Amino acid sequence: MSRLLGGTLERVCKAVLLLCLLHFLVAVILYFDVYAQHLAFFSRFSARGPARALHPAASSSTNCSRPNTTAPSSGLPEAPSARPGPTAPALPPCSDSPPGLVGRLLIEFTSPMPLERVQRENPGVLLGGRYAPPDCTPAQTVAVIIPFRHREHHLRYWLHYLHPILRRQRLRYGVYVINQHGEDTFNRAKLLNVGFLEALKEDATYDCFIFSDVDLVPMDDRNLYRCGDQPRHFAIAMDKFGFRLPYAGYFGGVSGLSKAQFLRINGFPNEYWGWGGEDDDIFNRISLTGMKISRPDIRIGRYRMIKHDRDKHNEPNPQRFTKIQNTKLTMKRDGIGSVRYQVLEVSRQPLFTNITVDIGRPPSWPPRG
Repeated sequence: MSRLLGGTLERVCKAVLLLCLLHFLVAVILYFDVYAQHLAFFSRFSARGPARALHPAASSSTNCSRPNTTAPSSGLPEAPSARPGPTAPALPPCSDSPPGLVGRLLIEFTSPMPLERVQRENPGVLLGGRYAPPDCTPAQTVAVIIPFRHREHHLRYWLHYLHPILRRQRLRYGVYVINQHGEDTFNRAKLLNVGFLEALKEDATYDCFIFSDVDLVPMDDRNLYRCGDQPRHFAIAMDKFGFRLPYAGYFGGVSGLSKAQFLRINGFPNEYWGWGGEDDDIFNRISLTGMKISRPDIRIGRYRMIKHDRDKHNEPNPQRFTKIQNTKLTMKRDGIGSVRYQVLEVSRQPLFTNITVDIGRPPSWPPRG
């Protein structure tokens, strides 16, 4: 019996010994396999080093240190470089004849016109009255300048009609209301000079300037608010004048000049306080510089005027006729280069930019009679 137990124990010990030996052999094989993998891994890294040293053109450090130069070619294919992501495609130029125009418009001033309604009607207009068409690139950047004081009622109607018209005309534009501070005599032309300068301070790319009274609304959206080779008079047929020019040299209401044309005539006169005369002086300046005034066809140059009571601080200037006769003598000293004013407030509203300015006081006029 003891001999049988001893034989069994011996066989068990041999089996355990064989298992241990087998385990040891498997461990050795696995060890050498992992070692070979690590050796191959590090060998690939050591093999890349010389290649980079031989071809510095493919090195990112070379491209970073001299981003605007081209490294000399090694004659071998270059490694792919990082490229910027896809950019938005450039918009095509806007058409000279915008496709969305409707022609003659029904203009009336009897319906209530709260500013909130006008804002809802023009969701694409940005803060400050800026707009750019989303589907094309306009040839010009237009600043619309409005001389202003105490005409909030008129301004709401102007914004209601003009913003949709200017958008349909595919204009890139901004609207600037130049508000004269105080109750002294009104000076329309000086406010227009201020608007020209202040608009350029905000956006130096403005190259077309439309000067518009706040009470005039075009009756046809084909009357395009753009600048051309010559200064342009838009409001050639107002209802208050029986839809015709009051006289041949009339240049009032709504006009447009490019930046170069405006500077060529030294801007507008600053010395016309009160109603009348400044538009005739501007007409003289244009004529004296050899330019000619362009006008739209009378069928599309019609305007309606919002009726209002005359401002007691905008009475006729008694010296306007004498000044008009002396434009040739005064235009070099009186204009954009001599305007003096102080900006009191700049407020960017949802549909326009309001700039309140102090333009000083008029000189004392000798009593008439």
